[in-house]
Amino acid sequence: MKHLILITFFSFFIFASCKEKSEKQSDEISTYYLIRHAEKDRSDNTNRNPNLTNEGLKRADNWAKHFKDIDFDAIYSTDYNRTKQTVMPTVKSKNIELQIYDPSDLKIEAFLEKTKGKTVLIVGHSNTTPKFVNELLGEEKYDDIADDNNANLYLVTLTKDTKRSKVSVVN
Repeated sequence: MKHLILITFFSFFIFASCKEKSEKQSDEISTYYLIRHAEKDRSDNTNRNPNLTNEGLKRADNWAKHFKDIDFDAIYSTDYNRTKQTVMPTVKSKNIELQIYDPSDLKIEAFLEKTKGKTVLIVGHSNTTPKFVNELLGEEKYDDIADDNNANLYLVTLTKDTKRSKVSVVN
């Protein structure tokens, strides 16, 4: 009889632990920070892959300072000089590997699963960044960024039951 009581007690304890773990996993928060690349060199309008200007390099350093207290699990950038140069100060300060993504081949469901419960920085362009935010939210909430605006910061938080976003300007 004692063995039966012990088995029942341990079974209940294990079941409760599994249930608690399952509930915690469903409450995981995924946090996404999305920015557009910093100011690019516009001196040659035929150059499809320009570098950042001095002003853009300063903004890239400012982003790294802005993100200094955020522990990113992953950092993504498109494969362009201006986006990679924008995020490199943050990548270096966090000692994290940069991952390249193709905004024209965004598989949002796979991305959401891969980044579930993580804190992620994503660098894109005036049209791809709001589009990415909209994909994360599952709604058409944000329009393209004005061509002279390199200061928007989109913050998206997702849980099993909620999707929230806000945009702020960081100079």
